[in-house]
Amino acid sequence: MPELPEVETVVRGLRPHLEGRRFSRVIQRRADIRTPIPEGFVQRVTGARVRSVERRAKWIVIHLDRAAVLLVHLGMSGRLVLVKDGVPAAGPHDHVEFETDDGAHVRFTDPRRFGVVDLVDEADLSEDPRFKGLGPEPLDPAFDAKALEAALEGSRAPLKAALLDQRNVAGLGNIYVCEALNRCGLSPRRRAGTVRGEKAAALLKAIKETLSDAIRAGGSSARDYVQASGELGWFQHSWRVYEREGEACRTRACAGTVKRIVQSGRSTFYCPRCQR
Repeated sequence: MPELPEVETVVRGLRPHLEGRRFSRVIQRRADIRTPIPEGFVQRVTGARVRSVERRAKWIVIHLDRAAVLLVHLGMSGRLVLVKDGVPAAGPHDHVEFETDDGAHVRFTDPRRFGVVDLVDEADLSEDPRFKGLGPEPLDPAFDAKALEAALEGSRAPLKAALLDQRNVAGLGNIYVCEALNRCGLSPRRRAGTVRGEKAAALLKAIKETLSDAIRAGGSSARDYVQASGELGWFQHSWRVYEREGEACRTRACAGTVKRIVQSGRSTFYCPRCQR
């Protein structure tokens, strides 16, 4: 599933081409994806001007001038790609398409149909259950070591599970939690509530650096993800532990080997030698 860096990369790719433009045409090719597309969706979006393109957690949030918000979640295999010239014919998995008043096309493609395209009233967004319980954004300057400590305080859950809990920190996913924990030398098995002081500061730094490095690389194209331009991301070539079971740990001066364990039904990759 695309995580924070992938969604942020898509948002940054779309923003300069969508903000201030109008959707001159909207094509809806099916009634639902993971959830039903609202009735009247095409009529409500056609002609609307895009005020801003933002990200919240793993959601693409497009504010329109009609006091409405277009929400897109990429799910497992979703792509939101912008094409300005030579728009190819629509395929069987191209479910929704937006054309702007300058001729750009933004096409939502999702073979496995775990994604979401929705439209909500702007006044209802803060109370929407998909957003109401979300924790702080990890790249927000206000999210500091004390805020991270507070999110983890008293938790007896394994550290990785606590970081994946969107109520604690929004947008973190399996790949980048594994990578951040390796960078700061903390075990995914460690009890989350024990991460305080210098350990919290080191973890915060690792989270922010890992996410920032991944965004600069255009995200990780491990399976279906591509950037808004259709190009692959490159951060998968910099993974230190993720999907590297049995290979040498890339931490300097560590002679350990990457191990894979299962936590809460998901694969965790880490180095038992340098992550404590």
